[in-house]
Amino acid sequence: MYQIAQFMTNLFGLKSLGFSLFFLCFTNLSAQNEQAFKIYTAKGKSISYKKMQESSSKKELVLFGEFHDNPITHWLQYELMLSLYDVHQTNLVLGFEMFEQDQQGVVDRYLSGELNEKQFKDSCRLWENYTTDYKPLLDFAKDKKLTCIASNVERKYASLLFKKGRVALDTLSPLIRSQMADNYFKLDTTLSQYIAVREMFPSKGKGMVEAQAFKDATMAKFIMKEMKNNKVVLHFNGAFHSDYYQGILWYIQQEKPAVKASTISTVSQKNINKLDAENLGKADFIICVPESMTKTH
Repeated sequence: MYQIAQFMTNLFGLKSLGFSLFFLCFTNLSAQNEQAFKIYTAKGKSISYKKMQESSSKKELVLFGEFHDNPITHWLQYELMLSLYDVHQTNLVLGFEMFEQDQQGVVDRYLSGELNEKQFKDSCRLWENYTTDYKPLLDFAKDKKLTCIASNVERKYASLLFKKGRVALDTLSPLIRSQMADNYFKLDTTLSQYIAVREMFPSKGKGMVEAQAFKDATMAKFIMKEMKNNKVVLHFNGAFHSDYYQGILWYIQQEKPAVKASTISTVSQKNINKLDAENLGKADFIICVPESMTKTH
């Protein structure tokens, strides 16, 4: 308990209300002999973090699907990063959905020390939970001189595709086009994740599916770019982008069918002592957290 508390103190800071709420929640769960999370295989077998770590360390790609506001997810991301670094050292590359490709230069300049933290924050479009959830990862990479990928397509171009279709991408400059997937990227509309998107937005389903796939294809493109350099990639993304071995992984497999990948997902349940049927098969490893878990933002 002390080690976890110390880690969270270092990661989030005692002045953080999010940390305080998290720690109170965590200690309350511990007092009741309950767990703050459990990890399951795709078939629903409960396993240890060590098993997940050992398996992931043997892969060339790990897609870590998160709930963006879940502290357990972010803690385990940090721990897995440390574990993979111990194995792969500077051959490890970190990838982030949270940074868009036009920001790659800014990220590189921060990692090299050319930009200080204030300059970086002033120059980059940061998610509201950057300080608590992604800064620790980026700063570790900076300290260890690891490459980081700003893998996502710039939001306004995903919006352009959604509103005007692929033909609108032909009007963009070669530089901008180089920062995204080819506008003739494949799209399999029979994949269950894209069917779910279409059903969630019935009046705008086609455009939403195109935009979602555009993001997936772009992230896959820039992950593959590093993998071609024989690097091991640990990529952080929303769980939807890699659940059911679809999204990002599907696009990577179109180019590299035999890719050695591990997928991790996050789910929340009222009772975490057994994985609900609806969550089976989402990933190789499924982190199950209580629905009552506090959020980082």
